Amino acid sequence: MSEAADPEVVELATKIFDLARQGQTETLVGYVDAGVPADLTNDRGDSLVMLAAYHGHADAVRALLARGADGDRVNDRGQTPLAGAVFKGAQDVIQALLEGGANPAAGMPSALDTARMFGKTELLELFGAH
Repeated sequence: MSEAADPEVVELATKIFDLARQGQTETLVGYVDAGVPADLTNDRGDSLVMLAAYHGHADAVRALLARGADGDRVNDRGQTPLAGAVFKGAQDVIQALLEGGANPAAGMPSALDTARMFGKTELLELFGAH
């Protein structure tokens, strides 16, 4: 956000990012349904899906994906929500992202790279890598 951003807009955006982090799905999707972009990103490029995924909120991830959010959107460090979920070991979030069409090979490091790095062979199998 630019330095000239309206303080009320910044405050609202901060609240919406917090809702994603906290998994407050009903309130979060209320804002999205009212016009907040499903792919809203913060100053680090983290999308609402990334924040919900990284903090283990599969229901929020599903709801955002159902409203058109990009499950493969990378942040400023090249990370995807799926790679973050693999790093955190959030199986239900991983499943929600895969069901939503997330690509295990997207990002740097990708979810595949992350699974290999941490020796998560069950995830490599789930992703179709051998």
